[in-house]
Amino acid sequence: MAQATARHILVDTEALCEELKTKIAGGEDFGEVARAHSSCPSSAQGGDLGSFGPGQMVPEFDQVVFSADVNEVQGPVKTQFGYHLLEVTSRTD
Repeated sequence: MAQATARHILVDTEALCEELKTKIAGGEDFGEVARAHSSCPSSAQGGDLGSFGPGQMVPEFDQVVFSADVNEVQGPVKTQFGYHLLEVTSRTD
């Protein structure tokens, strides 16, 4: 069964999500941005969500995590919780 590890940043608005994505693309550290801005409890770990399989996250999240390129920031991804930036850090098929 497929497994992935990922980290994310959760914010309330798409505009803030885009702003943070630009900062990361400009060289800011994903983990530091997550610690400073993410509203998810995972922010304390730099947004790290650990390892999980398909179906363990909301569908919008799963779709990106199990199809996106590894180590590339994806988003904004809208879910019932808000707007996410996602980075898949590893994945096995």
